[in-house]
Amino acid sequence: MIKLLMIQPENRNINRFRRLQFNNFSQITIPYLAAYVDERFFQITLIDEYCGKIPYHRPFDLVAITVNTPNAPHCYEISRQFRQRGVKVVMGGPHATLLPEEAAQHCDHLLVGESEATWPEFLHDFQNGTAKSVYRSEQPPKLHHLPFPRWDLLKRSRTMKGAVFATRGCPYHCRYCNLKQIYHDCFRIRPVTEVVEEIRRLPSRFFVFWDDNLFADADYAKELLCVIAPLKRRWAAQATLRDCADEELLSLAKAAGCTYLFIGLESFSQQSLSDAGKGVNRVQDYKPLIDKIHRHGIMIQSGIVFGFDSDTKTVFDETLTACEALGIDGATVSILTPFPKTPIHEQFKSEGRLLDTDWSKYDSKTAVAFEPKNMTARALFDGYLRFRRQFFSLRSFIRRTRVSKTKILSNFFINLGYRLGIRRT
Repeated sequence: MIKLLMIQPENRNINRFRRLQFNNFSQITIPYLAAYVDERFFQITLIDEYCGKIPYHRPFDLVAITVNTPNAPHCYEISRQFRQRGVKVVMGGPHATLLPEEAAQHCDHLLVGESEATWPEFLHDFQNGTAKSVYRSEQPPKLHHLPFPRWDLLKRSRTMKGAVFATRGCPYHCRYCNLKQIYHDCFRIRPVTEVVEEIRRLPSRFFVFWDDNLFADADYAKELLCVIAPLKRRWAAQATLRDCADEELLSLAKAAGCTYLFIGLESFSQQSLSDAGKGVNRVQDYKPLIDKIHRHGIMIQSGIVFGFDSDTKTVFDETLTACEALGIDGATVSILTPFPKTPIHEQFKSEGRLLDTDWSKYDSKTAVAFEPKNMTARALFDGYLRFRRQFFSLRSFIRRTRVSKTKILSNFFINLGYRLGIRRT
């Protein structure tokens, strides 16, 4: 029996940042990949570092680690400790796909790209002693007949929410986003019946759709929403604001239990949106579409990014004023981060504006990794922190709620969680 440890890593900075918030959900990658493992040959242990510690003291034959960019140095250290003990390490995930030559220096086996085909192939080869150094996803995997994530193997906090995905990919091409480099560049859907059965199996009543853009295929989304409505679950999803212009889609989402939508507004400046390559957003459309979402009783968690080349020191106050005027219910606030292989990264690299090659500084929350154009890196970071404090203040919450009038009690507790977290930083 091969003893397999599968790790969802989380470095100290990200772990601390998440613990300061109430609104967290389980990462799906490791429970999903665990579902492919044949327990006749493998004894599986799952660890999510948000909820548990890595058992370095226990004997394992194989350790699997999914690597994203800000966790890369932490993952390399985990790997080093196990390899010193003679344990084989396999890595995959976003960062391993973006920079495979780098990741390969820190593991025995590497999975590049989407892993529906390569992960089972690797497991079979490892079991038979013929595992290769590198496995690459050559074709977009079809999202049919997928196994259900093994949530039963994962220690989870009672406050953690479940996750499921119905689609993969996004039709848009934002310059700061690395989805096109991580996934095959095509939008795909799962059979509705399989998604519904997976939702039935989720351990929590509230869940999030892991999709990058659940509403990208409106006809598919409508079919899915009609079928999940009888399940009486509550959920959140990510969508593009333009796709929310569809009145029928919003009505079906509300009836199916949608509590809030994460919408990447990113900026309230049309020039900054142009810098971001986010032509799908038009500032003039924000108010009518946001009002429409609120009329359906759905809260808006807005993605906001600071640091575009058109941003000046006034952007923080201007953004707060705009959020309050539009009744934005919540915000996921980030610092622009030049992830490897993205157009933004290539631009900043060619201009000599990258400040750091320590990937742990690329978490979008705790550091600035580049030199902004119209302010210093320190001014960007300080402005980002000030905006978060002001946005989640009671004064701003009242102003925003007077406009939104949507799920005020739930809205209050979500904002309170963020506020308490900010006060402890």
